Amino acid sequence: MTENSESVAASDGLWLDARLWGKSAELPRPYPVVCHLLDTVAVAGALWDQMVSPRSRARIAAELGLSVAEGRQMVCFWAGLHDIGKISPPFQALDKAAFAGVAGDPRYGEGAGRAVAGPALRHETVTHWALAEFFAQCGYPTSRLVDLSASHQIAQLLGGHHGCFGEPLRKKELANPTAYQPGLGEHGWREQRTAHAVAVRRLTGAVAVPQGALSGPTAAVVTGLVVVADWLASQVEVITERLPEPGWRGDSGQLDAHYGAAVASAPVLVRQAGLGRAEFVERSFEERFPFPPNGLQADIAAHLPELVSGAGLLLVTAPTGDGKTEAALHAASVMARASGASGLYFALPTMATADAMFERVRRFAEGNVTGERALTLLHSMAWLSPQYAEPDEAEQGSPVLSDERTGVEAGRWLRTGRRGLLAPLSNGTIDQALTAVLPVRYNVLRLLGLSDKVFVVDEAHAYGPWMHSLLVRLLEWLGALRAPVVLLSATLTGRAASSLVEAYRRGAGFANAATIAPCYPGWLYVDAGTGEVCEPRAVKSNRERCLQVETRQVHWDVREDPAVQPQSGSRREALRELLAPVTEQGGCVLVCCTTVDEAQRTYRDLRHALPELASREGGLRLLHSRYPAHERQRISQECEAAFGKPVDENAASQARVGSILVATQIVEQSLDLDFDLVVSDLAPLAQLLQRAGRGKRHNRANRPAWTGEPRTPRMVVLEPLDKDGAVAAPRSWGAVYDGALLHRTSVLLNKPEYRSIEVPGDVQDLVDAVYADDFSTHLADAAERDRLARMDAERLAAAAAEGQLAKMAAIPAPQDVAGDLSALSTSDPGITEELLTTRLGADTGRAVCVYVQADGSRTLDAAGTTPLPAASGRAPARRDVALVMRHTVPLPGRWLLGRTAEHDVPSSWDKRPLLAELVLLPMRRGADGRWTCRLGAREIAWVVGSPWQRRGIATEAARGLVTWLQSNP
Repeated sequence: MTENSESVAASDGLWLDARLWGKSAELPRPYPVVCHLLDTVAVAGALWDQMVSPRSRARIAAELGLSVAEGRQMVCFWAGLHDIGKISPPFQALDKAAFAGVAGDPRYGEGAGRAVAGPALRHETVTHWALAEFFAQCGYPTSRLVDLSASHQIAQLLGGHHGCFGEPLRKKELANPTAYQPGLGEHGWREQRTAHAVAVRRLTGAVAVPQGALSGPTAAVVTGLVVVADWLASQVEVITERLPEPGWRGDSGQLDAHYGAAVASAPVLVRQAGLGRAEFVERSFEERFPFPPNGLQADIAAHLPELVSGAGLLLVTAPTGDGKTEAALHAASVMARASGASGLYFALPTMATADAMFERVRRFAEGNVTGERALTLLHSMAWLSPQYAEPDEAEQGSPVLSDERTGVEAGRWLRTGRRGLLAPLSNGTIDQALTAVLPVRYNVLRLLGLSDKVFVVDEAHAYGPWMHSLLVRLLEWLGALRAPVVLLSATLTGRAASSLVEAYRRGAGFANAATIAPCYPGWLYVDAGTGEVCEPRAVKSNRERCLQVETRQVHWDVREDPAVQPQSGSRREALRELLAPVTEQGGCVLVCCTTVDEAQRTYRDLRHALPELASREGGLRLLHSRYPAHERQRISQECEAAFGKPVDENAASQARVGSILVATQIVEQSLDLDFDLVVSDLAPLAQLLQRAGRGKRHNRANRPAWTGEPRTPRMVVLEPLDKDGAVAAPRSWGAVYDGALLHRTSVLLNKPEYRSIEVPGDVQDLVDAVYADDFSTHLADAAERDRLARMDAERLAAAAAEGQLAKMAAIPAPQDVAGDLSALSTSDPGITEELLTTRLGADTGRAVCVYVQADGSRTLDAAGTTPLPAASGRAPARRDVALVMRHTVPLPGRWLLGRTAEHDVPSSWDKRPLLAELVLLPMRRGADGRWTCRLGAREIAWVVGSPWQRRGIATEAARGLVTWLQSNP
């Protein structure tokens, strides 16, 4: 203590300088760093009590060699030290006024007021460097190898609280930190960091020391807890309520009082954020759902409880429509209760499937879950989904005070109810979970969010080599975390099923291979505690049916003008013949196309060929992915009303008016639709079986006679021929499907024995057969064998390349992450964060059409009635963000390579993360009435109305983006 002690106080014999600030932006005066540290301690304790499951608490404590109570103290202590690095010259100098009081204080050394040469030293890096020394002095275990030292690991863990772990320090750096990092400051700074740490330790009572380092999975979970505690404690309203009066000295009594107030309010803060534990009520299947179980559901309900004694993995394979969703929800409840899991994440392949599942999960939770039941929908456009978005949802919320990037990230997770995977109940797209095993910033938050949940993966067969490899890695981590998993699939190969099950077992610590032979339909269970795989249980499907398959080999004339008469043997002729009865005899037909362009062209051709049907409201519809968000939602809802499950027996008995839906493959999984006939372009067998599942899906009377038996689904597959008369994918398909799989599928479907496919009896054999290694050996024609061998080689090489990319990009397996946590944040050279995040989805960009009116003004609609929100120069309000996002259109990333300055968003949009990532398409109206813009080599046209009706385009149904290359305007 000195004579000038207005801002300093003693802490266990050390002087603690309350002038050192931790937060200042948007506050009337700086907030002492010690106050923020204690706030974070309090929130961490509330999270431990309210959010972390008892099983996770026990695991953390056991790895530390402490009791659960001591483990709580330890985690709270660590959370309170996360910002200790703010006690350093580079950070304190960020607020010149606050820094002026200490810059000339001789206790901080002669260099306190001088800027540190070189790049600015970030405070989280200081935390890492400073705490490694402090923890060693506290008696935390050290090792000759830094990577194995608990003192270094916990310091590195806390240095990662901004979502990215630093590289491990070298022994010589640990021995003389200031020599390698001058920004740490001289002795006065070190003393203040120690004084603050000692004060936090005193208040938390964390006098015990860990017995060793944490495992990689547990360290990731603890880091996530620290991050969430920091963000909750950093909200403006939290800090404003606790801001000390001027002259606050931070003596022991004042610290005790501040900490006591923080502890008292923290539980309310966590509850308000919706962060808690869900509890699954014990009930029979009949009590959970308003209908009796089918064979699959009854078998799981009867026998799964006998097998479950802790965490494990359940694999369910059954055809589309066999009630896998309800089976999964019931199983998740059983598995959660047995394992101690306290939440659920239901992952699906697309945004549309996630939107459709949200209401089902909500209804299930309302009747079967108690405790905290906050439910989130997770995908990039979730907040615009009608069943999720809240029109009056507050734009205000409490911003998070931190650096700019962290503030944005925290806002996405915690503001306005968007708690992401931290919420106890969630459903969304699979990429939200897969990002947990990519070395992107804050991946630990996703691992934390999944660690105490039952993870349900629907459509587990629907992922290519890249995403399958990431799912394998994620299952390894979930096995290590003992998180229960449910995998659902309609067409999963035995090889793929084995790789997923083995990944979970491997993560749980069982490296020896097990025999895995799934039944179809049926299920099997893997115990994470013993590694034992139960005997697969076959079940009888309640929806056995015989799928009638017809193949037609056609010349590909999709690009022909609709007014030109189709030639014999062409695709256009085949469609006109197949669909002609709809006009007079009725019936609902799905025409599934490969690309958006071909769906649009097919729609135009059918409008010309079937004018009476096209003129009837709802007679001819078009659905694809390149609509604005609000248009796609509207059309999808109309399709569900027209083609979905009948609402009651009376509706099921009524004959439906003739109607045709032209769509892309988004209908495979997105919507519960029922058609009398399915016509599909050639696709891999698994996709064709998915589409066939939309044929005669529900019990309906009065199906038109021309479509066959009422309960016998019928699918016609149109196989494209090349100029030599061989089945081959048209050039326009690009790389949508693998050529070898298309050829294999064609060969199988043209065998007489597969003209009728027993569902489910033949499905597993067919799916496995199309991938069989010896497939080509059964072909009689030598030239065909050679051709397929070449295509197979290309397919396997491409799959291997994608799988290798995933392995290079993903974080290491859990057993390979020991004391060094930087492995969770680093990747091979050339693997950028942009690559990692965009590679997860097919749509890598999102654009918005902006109509340039005659007076130069820009609007969101062609009529000029909705101005573009940008004129004020201020950040757009939330309602404006929602308005713009509802007009966005997904685009392939390759389209955006030709963007120029005119495609950039207004500068005011940069303040809104969702808008900042968009691309503008400035549409200008030409003499012919078309609205077009240029994007690199592409001319993009927006189909909006009457000028195009001459060419067979409907004003509403065909609205969407159309693109032409310069060479083919």
